[in-house]
Amino acid sequence: MALRVPKAELVEVVYNNPDVATASLEFSAKVGAWDAADESLKTFAHMAVAAQVGCSWCLDINYFQALNQNLDLAKASQVPRWRESEVFTPLERDVLEYAEAMTNTPTTVTDELSASLLERLGPAALVELTVFIAFANLSTRANTAHGITSQGYSNACEIPLAQAA
Repeated sequence: MALRVPKAELVEVVYNNPDVATASLEFSAKVGAWDAADESLKTFAHMAVAAQVGCSWCLDINYFQALNQNLDLAKASQVPRWRESEVFTPLERDVLEYAEAMTNTPTTVTDELSASLLERLGPAALVELTVFIAFANLSTRANTAHGITSQGYSNACEIPLAQAA
């Protein structure tokens, strides 16, 4: 299989190198087990990265995960347009801003934003959130470079994803 095939399955692509596939799946499972930061904040942050990078697969799977984690689907559906939406709390907005700032090249995270999140989340959760967002950047960028696109996971959800403004 070619490495850049529209509608390719993620596992099909990465198994062109079984060592990379295994390490990636193992690390992904470890990241998923972390519990110092709120699950909805991490899911929304990953979706913000995916929207910014343009990873339709990541938006698709994270929306489906939001459904299965009983997260607020109205909020999840609005992540791509979070700046215009009024459904997010001040903390959620700061996390989404942080995710975007970490995704910018170069990063644009400010001391003020970090300090505000540290005060509200605590050190363990902020470290987790930061590494989680870094992992989201790794996965979204690899997926888009390999041509991995939405697989229709979010079709099971009742609320369609908002399009980026």
